[in-house]
Amino acid sequence: MKYYQQQFIQLILQRNILQFGNFTLKSGRNSPYFFNAGLFNSGAILRQVGMYYAMTIQDSGLPYDVLFGPAYKGIPLVCSTAIALARYNCEAPFAFNRKEAKDHGEGGQIIGAPLNGKVLLIDDVITAGTAMRESIQLVKLAGGEVSGIIVAFDRQEKGLGEQSVIEEFQNIHKIPIISILKLADLITFVEKTPDFLAVKEQLIAYREKYGAL
Repeated sequence: MKYYQQQFIQLILQRNILQFGNFTLKSGRNSPYFFNAGLFNSGAILRQVGMYYAMTIQDSGLPYDVLFGPAYKGIPLVCSTAIALARYNCEAPFAFNRKEAKDHGEGGQIIGAPLNGKVLLIDDVITAGTAMRESIQLVKLAGGEVSGIIVAFDRQEKGLGEQSVIEEFQNIHKIPIISILKLADLITFVEKTPDFLAVKEQLIAYREKYGAL
């Protein structure tokens, strides 16, 4: 595990973005943990999270000409990521979308840099993939090409079949998806942290039941 992944885990634990307990997910599954990216809700947190996204992008080697953050959660994430990349002297134009096209003023649905060339999507998580499919279509209509997707967390759970939702999405759209953190990384962390040994068994049991092959 990379050092920034460990720092990311510590951040989301300290800020209760990652919580352990008994949670019923939208899918109906009972999960021993919950990742709430809605709590990326302060300047200090976004400054740190943006750095972790930037480091993940650099490690991924994915090419990009512009970053795109889908409304709504992707908007602050793409802003903070672009700012963080600037600290590495990486010019990162960015854009985001409105939920509804504007019919006055500058008009349109896209705000920010033109979606030309290779576009890297920045978002929190992928659940059903609906919002991400809409974003891919927006990029295509604007003349760009999605080169990859960066998300904060991958639950690595089965989708419709034996593969995870992210794996299914990648197979359909042929677009690489990189996460800052995966469930496997979280399990590795708790295995080495005495305070979370009880949680380890719950996470492993959950992965055995719902984890993708």
